[in-house]
Amino acid sequence: MNKLLIKNGTIITMNQERDIFTGDLLIEATKIIEIAPKIEQTSQVDRIIDATNKYIIPGFIQTHIHLCQTIFRGKGDDLELMDWLKKRIWPLEAAHDPESIFYSAMLGIGELIESGTTTIADMETVHHSNEAFEALAQSGIRAISGKVMMDKGAGVPKNLQETTTASLQESVDLMEKWHHYDNGRLHYSFAPRFVLSCTETLLIEVQKLSEVNQIKVHTHASENREEIKLVEAETGMRNIIYLDHLGLANERLLLAHCVWLNSEEKRVIKERGVHVSHCPGSNLKLASGIAEIPELLQMQMSVSLGADGAPCNNNLDMFQEMRLAALIHKPKNGPTAMDATTVFEMATINGAKALGLEAEIGSLEVGKKADLVILDLNQFHSYPAFDVDPISRIVYSATRSDVETTIVNGQILMQNKVMKTIDKSVILKEADHSISRLIKRIPHLASRL
Repeated sequence: MNKLLIKNGTIITMNQERDIFTGDLLIEATKIIEIAPKIEQTSQVDRIIDATNKYIIPGFIQTHIHLCQTIFRGKGDDLELMDWLKKRIWPLEAAHDPESIFYSAMLGIGELIESGTTTIADMETVHHSNEAFEALAQSGIRAISGKVMMDKGAGVPKNLQETTTASLQESVDLMEKWHHYDNGRLHYSFAPRFVLSCTETLLIEVQKLSEVNQIKVHTHASENREEIKLVEAETGMRNIIYLDHLGLANERLLLAHCVWLNSEEKRVIKERGVHVSHCPGSNLKLASGIAEIPELLQMQMSVSLGADGAPCNNNLDMFQEMRLAALIHKPKNGPTAMDATTVFEMATINGAKALGLEAEIGSLEVGKKADLVILDLNQFHSYPAFDVDPISRIVYSATRSDVETTIVNGQILMQNKVMKTIDKSVILKEADHSISRLIKRIPHLASRL
């Protein structure tokens, strides 16, 4: 088995003791087999990376991403959620073909790898999700993903309308093909879009499938006040109460956003062990609001971070999400709210817990998967370094350009800023071709985009 030795880096472990020290890290195949202040070189080491004066950190884990939307970047600016969906995103998703899904996914994955994200919870669109899984498989990134489920809804284009039976069957088919792919590098999740897009029958069946197969359910909830009003009008209940009523509120449920929660919903999330993905960049851009994350954390809820999709952010950069998460809550909650360590935990080990993968990823420890990033902070924007907390440097000063090497499952996906599994020039070219082709299929939008 191949062995990779990374030497002389500042290792930010994120283990239970939160150890940080200068040392070496040894990888064999897909796992970390040794971490120590010094590991003696042997003839059995196949490759050595010198990380002197650099940081070795757990790869970032983003718990809410839409790879199918990456090629819509810049096509949904300056709109609120429901208009953004109905006027731009749903028509564009309806225009997708298998090739455009593949290149949209590859474009997003390339951006994620370049900026240090090694694991994502992804939500695709209604059709062609197999092509997104092909992109995930080829790229080497770790992911939990699923086709979006939409069997009802006002203002939904015809190509996104599906029957309950077809939605469930295609989801099960994809689960059977991709769940546990590559010894668990890829997992499947059921992804009902949100309450307004799903019949009660569909959501009940998703609950049953999730329980039988012990598979995650990834959906949106309480992102926007208008959305909540519509849910209450349809169901007589607020989002989280309705999901709990259907049996979906449990440790397998991952909710994106949760900007507008009342006290009863917070209680349900805490008691049921539901996971919340905080998406500050998206929530700000769509003017959805600012989630009460400090309060949720004080209540000891599971909260992680995600960039959401490229057309509502407009990037997939965890450095920006960390900085926003750290800053936007301080005016209301005080300067000590959302300190750097708390935010870095949300970006790493808390993300792993949200996905049920904390035994495998989220920290640098012997026996865990070798998902890690090497940062070079020897830059004007991150100096001086003397007597500065390393995690504060990363959260408040570092940028995506500081990512030098990204490793997932022991495989080098990028080294010295050179992509190893994705041909960048091809992806950029084909992404442009794909979006131009999609826009031609939407004549009423072409003049506005």
